[in-house]
Amino acid sequence: MYDKLHDHLSKNDHFQAMLTTAAERGFQPRLVGFDSWYASLKNLKLVRTLEWHWLTQLKANRLVDLERTGNRPIREVGIPSHGLTVHLKGYGLIKVFKVAAPDGSIEYWATSDLTMTLEQCADNALQMWRIEEYHRGLKQFCGIERAQHRSATAQRNHIGLALRAFLRLEVHRLRTGVSWFEAKTAIVREAVRAYLAHPLYTQTSTA
Repeated sequence: MYDKLHDHLSKNDHFQAMLTTAAERGFQPRLVGFDSWYASLKNLKLVRTLEWHWLTQLKANRLVDLERTGNRPIREVGIPSHGLTVHLKGYGLIKVFKVAAPDGSIEYWATSDLTMTLEQCADNALQMWRIEEYHRGLKQFCGIERAQHRSATAQRNHIGLALRAFLRLEVHRLRTGVSWFEAKTAIVREAVRAYLAHPLYTQTSTA
C-alpha cells in the first residue's frame, strides 16, 4: 500500500520491494519494463543484481558516454535507426534507441540487453503499453483509485473488489468482443432505465 505519510516509503522504495519480492518467489522474467520515473541508477542496478534485463525510457538529459569521448546528454548523441551501445553514467553499457513519437516528440528507449533489436524493442514497448491500458481500465471503469477509506483493510478490500470487477469485464470482452467501455455503459444504462421505471425517491411538485 502506498502510504508515504505513515511509512515514509517512496514509489521507488515500493518498486524495489516489489522486484525483491518477485525474486524471492522465484520469478524469472525475460525483461523488466518500467517508465522513466523509475529509471534511477539505484533501480537499474537492483535489476542487474537480480540478473534480469530491463527496458525503460530515459530523459533527454541523461548523461552517456560514446567510445570514451566524455559524458554528454543523450539528446546530443547521434543514434542510428538500429540503436547504439553507450555507457550510461554511473551504470555501465546499455543500448539506446531513438524513436519519434506520433506527437512529434522524441523518445529515448534504453535496455540492458545489448543484443536487442529495434523490432524487439518496439514489440516489448507494445507489451508495456498494454499494461498501461490495463491500469487505465482499472481506474476508469472500476474506480480502483476512488476508495474513500482511511484504514488499510478497507482500502485493500476496495482494491480487491475492483480487481474482481475488472476481471469480469475482461472475461466478457474476450468471450464477446464487447469493450470495457461498452460493457460498463450497458450496465449503467440498464440501471438508469430500471430506476426511471420504478423510482424509489421522488420530489414533491412545487408548481
